[in-house]
Amino acid sequence: MATILSRFWPDTQENTSNNQEAHHVHTNEKESPLPGVNNIDSDAISLNAQAGVQDIEALTKVWTKQDIILAYITIWIIYFVDAMQQNMTTNLGPFVTSEFQSHSLTSAVNIFAYLIAGLSKLPLAKILDIWGRPHGFILMLLCLTIGLAMMAGCNNVQTFAAAQVFYWVGYNGITYAMSIFIADTSSLRNRSLMFAFASSPYIVTVWIGGPIAEAFYKGPAGWRWGFGSFAIITPVICSPLLYLFWKNYKKAKAQGLIPERKSNRTWWQSIKFYVIEFDAAGLLILIAGLAFFLLPFNLYFYQSKGWESPLIISFLVVGFVLCIGFAVYEKFYAPKTFIPYELLTDRTVLGACVLAGNLFISFYIWNSFFGSFLQVVNGLDITKTSYVLNIYSIGSCFWALVVGVLIRWTGRFKWLALYFGVPLTILGVALLAVFRQPGQNIGYIVMCQIFIAVSGGTLVICEQMAAMAATTHQYIAVVLAIEAMFSSVGGAIGSSVATALWGSVFKQSLIDNLPIEEQGNMTTIFSSLPVQLSYEMGTPTRTAIQRAYGDAQKYMIIASAVIQIISVISVICWRDIKVKDFKQVKGNVI
Repeated sequence: MATILSRFWPDTQENTSNNQEAHHVHTNEKESPLPGVNNIDSDAISLNAQAGVQDIEALTKVWTKQDIILAYITIWIIYFVDAMQQNMTTNLGPFVTSEFQSHSLTSAVNIFAYLIAGLSKLPLAKILDIWGRPHGFILMLLCLTIGLAMMAGCNNVQTFAAAQVFYWVGYNGITYAMSIFIADTSSLRNRSLMFAFASSPYIVTVWIGGPIAEAFYKGPAGWRWGFGSFAIITPVICSPLLYLFWKNYKKAKAQGLIPERKSNRTWWQSIKFYVIEFDAAGLLILIAGLAFFLLPFNLYFYQSKGWESPLIISFLVVGFVLCIGFAVYEKFYAPKTFIPYELLTDRTVLGACVLAGNLFISFYIWNSFFGSFLQVVNGLDITKTSYVLNIYSIGSCFWALVVGVLIRWTGRFKWLALYFGVPLTILGVALLAVFRQPGQNIGYIVMCQIFIAVSGGTLVICEQMAAMAATTHQYIAVVLAIEAMFSSVGGAIGSSVATALWGSVFKQSLIDNLPIEEQGNMTTIFSSLPVQLSYEMGTPTRTAIQRAYGDAQKYMIIASAVIQIISVISVICWRDIKVKDFKQVKGNVI
């Protein structure tokens, strides 16, 4: 790893050639640049930037080549540990919910977690910019540890759901904070490759996450100690990176690059300041609106009148009104908006965010209940199921390295997304509708997973580069937070659609196909994966369950494929920005 990083380490500070291009981000376009673009050719610390941005620029001026190499190695190790425990958590999730007779809520349990985890990056971006990168990292590490501890000790599905919120806020927050650090310390030309390098541990963890989950599940301590062990391991692994932060911030401060800052505010004035700075009212309105709007997709089949239930209708109406209210509040009443309008209205940034959201909608529609499908329909055990599930992780992370090299070589990214990534995604998802059915060879499912993995590795890197290339260092944390928000909202929508289809199609198919003697056990079969697996392969009941899985998956995959038209449109909207030899960050960077 040190060899890879050393290859991209400059003998001096980041190349400043071709600064004429750096004065105008919107290459080959006669559009007004975003705020701060005209000042990015100076290597001085940005005086108009917030304290957290100034501090990280000061850090990059004082740290050594050995420090940055050690930092990236440490980040790789943190990603490795996080990926391993995330893989384990995903594999154990259905068994945890099944223990509480709530297997059908496997997807629903995650909806708030995905939603809040994505929205939490908005205030986290402010924490990183105002207070500093280490502060946000420590806060997210605390959330992750609390979530793992709660999962280890939960005794009902409600506690497990709450633990998932803490866990996913912490997990996504840690990876987000590290991605901002990578953006802070890498040139735009090499950034896609550094992002791919940081995510490469998924190539390894795909082979060990499943066996670890199975070992914990079948072991004497059960699945609880699987979560508890990582609640101890993760903070220990993160400590070296925090030490590097502390050492170099102290060094920069000693050299006078970080000034003493005193606000002279009272406690009440500080509270008022941060409430305005974080746009707390706007975020609360948005979170509540999205939660109310998405909940009915998970709850309607528990109501006797379904979609006609007064509760479901009121939730939809309140959610829609609150979402509209958020837009009105931000436009006319917010003292300070978190999301700059010039960023949201920029077609490259908006297109990247829409693509991120749409990819997550599609992914969570076809991927929800996929692990259960492989076990019930194809008869795979937990370990083999994890291998198939993680083809996406291993394939996309490996291919991201190739994409990073191509972007570094060509200096452009739009062509990769438009002519390769999106078409391959459409092909892979569409073919799943044919091959993810009872009686089909598992090899065809693996083939489709490979197609989707390669396209995913292309599109995720390209969308991030599009969002970052259209702005300056000062706004990197904001645009990545906005992109993450779209991704998490997309994941929540996808999970909601999947749960809605599952609750209607799968349940009805069970009613239609179960043998008469098993009709009384329909609710138990519907709610528990172990009960489904308890019926031997080839028995009429197992065959009926498999048929129900096939019926539900068919509708889910068709929906997932159709919405890919949005991906095509969003990529077409991007500008063809050239990132080669473009200077965006300052100091000693890769």
